[in-house]
Amino acid sequence: MSFGYQVLGFGSGGAGPTYAIEFLLIGGGSSGGCGQSAGNQEGGGGGAGGGFYTSTYDEFPEGAVMTVTVGDGGAGHSTAGADGNDGSDSSVSAPGQSTYTATGGGFGGGNSVGGDGGCGGGGGSNLPSPIAGGLGNTPSLSPSQGYDGGEGHGSGQGASGGGAGAVGSDGGTGGGGNGRASSITGSAITYAGGGGGGQPHGGGGRPGGSGGGGTGGRQYSHTTTNGTDALGGGGGAGGVGGSYGSGTGGKGVVIIKMLDGDYSGTTTGSPTITTGQDPGGAYTVVKFTGTGSYTA
Repeated sequence: MSFGYQVLGFGSGGAGPTYAIEFLLIGGGSSGGCGQSAGNQEGGGGGAGGGFYTSTYDEFPEGAVMTVTVGDGGAGHSTAGADGNDGSDSSVSAPGQSTYTATGGGFGGGNSVGGDGGCGGGGGSNLPSPIAGGLGNTPSLSPSQGYDGGEGHGSGQGASGGGAGAVGSDGGTGGGGNGRASSITGSAITYAGGGGGGQPHGGGGRPGGSGGGGTGGRQYSHTTTNGTDALGGGGGAGGVGGSYGSGTGGKGVVIIKMLDGDYSGTTTGSPTITTGQDPGGAYTVVKFTGTGSYTA
């Protein structure tokens, strides 16, 4: 599944040369929830950062400044039964124009409901009742930013977080929701996979979704992994017991692309710049993994 496209309305901004830009926005992934020793209740996996991929045929004015914000991943922690932390938003904006935002992932539940976000966090486990996952695509955008987290089971199995391409699995049934692929850099890369839920006993925790989702922990074992930075993956759930922390969410990313001949060379921050990219070896790709700007 690939990201959808939208036409942007930056406008001409006055007289002078204009050209086309396309970009990929991925919000920061959330961290997973922590398991709780009482009743062997496992945490839910973190939701991936929301994916918002756009393509424009509008005219972006020469001299206009595009401000780039890259969302951070939610911090992990080791407090028994605690919820994870949301990821933060990624965005691009230009003076006098609309701001476009990819929402951070919703937190994985400790022994509670998962958080809403670009992709929803997995529900934790709280005997005897199932616990709902968080909602994805919150706030609602079209095409969708991402999917819901799974439902945690009362048997102690935490659910997995949603990804940009699929829902997170319910507790005990599978892993984090898979992400979506984009070829904006010239080759297909999958972004925004959901974090895996916790497993009460036997084997490892639930796997993260493709696109940087972290693996969940299992009972009294610190096998949890973080979401992958620059992919916006959700962090894995913490294993049962307060000493086994949840995985941190992966940082988001903003990638912009234009024809080589249109690239001005004026940036702030520390983006990675690659010229001669596909299609046709004629495009410049500017990849931001931290806050910065691009001046047309």
